[in-house]
Amino acid sequence: MLKDIYLIRRRGAWALLIAAAAVVVFFLCFSNRLIKDLAAQERERMEIWADATKRIAGESGDGQGTDVDFMLSIIEANHTIPVLLVDNDDNIIFHRNFALPEPVDSSGISPVSETNALFLKKQLDELKRGNNRIDIAIDSASVQHLYYRDSALLQRMSYYPYVQTLVMLAFVAMVYFAVTATKKAEQNKVWVGLTKETAHQLGTPISSLIAWNQILAANGTDPDIVAEMDKDVNRLASIASRFSKVGSRPELEPAAVDEIVSHCSDYMRTRISKAVVMNTMLNSGNAQSSICTPLMEWVMENLIKNAVDAMAGEGNLYISTAIDSTGNLIMIDVTDTGKGLPRKHFKTIFRPGFTTKKRGWGLGLTLARRIVEDYHRGHIFVKNSEPGKSTTIRIELPLLTQ
Repeated sequence: MLKDIYLIRRRGAWALLIAAAAVVVFFLCFSNRLIKDLAAQERERMEIWADATKRIAGESGDGQGTDVDFMLSIIEANHTIPVLLVDNDDNIIFHRNFALPEPVDSSGISPVSETNALFLKKQLDELKRGNNRIDIAIDSASVQHLYYRDSALLQRMSYYPYVQTLVMLAFVAMVYFAVTATKKAEQNKVWVGLTKETAHQLGTPISSLIAWNQILAANGTDPDIVAEMDKDVNRLASIASRFSKVGSRPELEPAAVDEIVSHCSDYMRTRISKAVVMNTMLNSGNAQSSICTPLMEWVMENLIKNAVDAMAGEGNLYISTAIDSTGNLIMIDVTDTGKGLPRKHFKTIFRPGFTTKKRGWGLGLTLARRIVEDYHRGHIFVKNSEPGKSTTIRIELPLLTQ
C-alpha cells in the first residue's frame, strides 16, 4: 500500500540520519582521543625537559660535562612548545618559543627588555590559570616551576573535531535534502502520471454517458431525472478536467470566492448524508482571488467529504468565508463536529500516505495542499481541533486588489 511505501521511506531517512550521527560521534571521539594522546606526549616531553633542567641545576662540575651537554641538547631540542621556568617567587629563569615583541638572541637566556619582561609576565599569569605545570625540586630548599603551553600543532588539532563535525553535518544535510528532493520528484511524477491516466480513462465513458442522456431525453424520460444525471455527468467531466490540470501550471483567473464556495456547497448538500446539517456563512462579499475554479472546487469537495467521513455521516458542518484583519487574505473555514485530531497530526495529515480511513491512498489532502499552496500561492492548515469534538481546516488565499 502507498502508505506503507512512504512509511518505509521515512524510516529509511531516519536510519540515514542515525547512521550519520553515529559516524559523527565516532570521528569526534576518535579525534578527541588523538588530541589527548598528543597532549600526553607533549607532557612527557616537558617532564623529560624538567628532569634535564633539574640535573643541570644539580651538576657539581666534577667531570660530568658529557651529561651536561646531553641535558642541554634535550632542552635545545624543544622548538615547538612555549615554556616558562620560574622560581618560587615567580621570577622568570628561562623562556623558550614565545613570539616576543622585541627580538633577543637565540639562546633566550640573555636579559630581556622591559617590554619583553611585561609580555612574559602576562604569559605567566595566563599559564598559571591552566593545568600545564610541572614542579621541579632542585633540592630540599629550592623548587622551580615549569609552565608550558600546548604547541601550535596541538592547538590547531584541538579545533579539528569541531571542523570535522561541521563538515560531516553539512554532508549529512546535503544527502538528506538530496534524498528528500528525489523523493518529492518521484511523488510528483507518480501523481502526475496517475492523474493524467485517470483523466484519459474517464474521457470515453463520459462521452458515452452524455450521448445516452441525450437519448433518454429524446425518448421522453422524466426531465428532472435527466437534469440530475446531466449534473453528475458534467461533474465527471469537471473532475476529468481537474485531473488533466494536475502536473501542469493551471491558468488562474479572477473569481469570487463566495461563488465557488456556494456552488460547491449546493452541489454537495444533496450528495451527502441527510443526517449532516450543512451551514454556509459567506462573509467575503465579492472579494476575488486568482483561482483555477475547477481545481479549487475539487479542494472544497475533498474537504467537505473528509468532514462528513470524520462525523461518520452525522453531525453539523460549517463552511464560512471572511477577509482577515489585514485585508490581504480571503479565509475559508471548513468545520465539522467529528472525532477531531490530536495536535501531533496537524501537519502529518497533509503528508502523502497518511489516512485515518480503512480504505484510501492518503493523497486527498496532499493534493489539496499542492493545489492551494503551489498553484494558488495560498496556505491550508488545521486551524484548531479538539479530539472528540471538532476540527477546523482553514484555506487562506491572496486577496485580489481591484
